[in-house]
Amino acid sequence: MNVKSMNVVGVGVDSETRCSHYHTEKDIIAIKFKCCETYYPCYLCHEACADHPAEQWQVDERHVKAILCGHCGEELTIEAYLNSGSRCPTCQSSFNPNCQLHYHLYFK
Repeated sequence: MNVKSMNVVGVGVDSETRCSHYHTEKDIIAIKFKCCETYYPCYLCHEACADHPAEQWQVDERHVKAILCGHCGEELTIEAYLNSGSRCPTCQSSFNPNCQLHYHLYFK
């Protein structure tokens, strides 16, 4: 699936899913939030744009495709993303390894 055809909601989102909060070369993922089934580049974009609190994905939901590679448009399961070594398994683009610092906001 092409990234341009995916609806990623956020503040200042570019064509590779970077936002005004996280915009380095490696900030190229978007996360589908469980609460609204909507892709956002980060938790701050969800806070800024959604009218509800975020919900975390549960451990038994790691099979769900909820991560979007902003470079190639591949949708990854949560499990594939968590085990990716901060690299897209499809296009080999590097993801920001510091995203791990925020996993607790997205995943149980």
